[in-house]
Amino acid sequence: MGHSIGDGIIVLALAAAFLGYFYLKHLERQRRLEIVHQERLAAMDKGIPLPELPIDPPRVQAPPDPRIPLILGIVLLAVGGGAMAAFSLVSGDSIHMFWPMPLPLALVGVGLMLYYFLAQNR
Repeated sequence: MGHSIGDGIIVLALAAAFLGYFYLKHLERQRRLEIVHQERLAAMDKGIPLPELPIDPPRVQAPPDPRIPLILGIVLLAVGGGAMAAFSLVSGDSIHMFWPMPLPLALVGVGLMLYYFLAQNR
């Protein structure tokens, strides 16, 4: 399996994009630290005592969205139902017998939707 020059260019472009993103993120952090440092120096010159600041403040994570099981259930039900419909509509005896293969996806989707509706606080 050979790779072409175009494949290498794509990989290099993706690597450059990732490195550029992280470099710009680093520059933003450095700029923010420089501004904080200048503000603290100005406050110290005026005689204002300042508490020690952490370099990176802890991030407060938002609670998970309670609608995620419903969304996943709808997506899995749609994918499973669509795949079953596609398998049943495809002509040919060898493919036609595989229509129930995506049934577990559809049933997991129904289960997630059922979980969402039963777990709600009413």
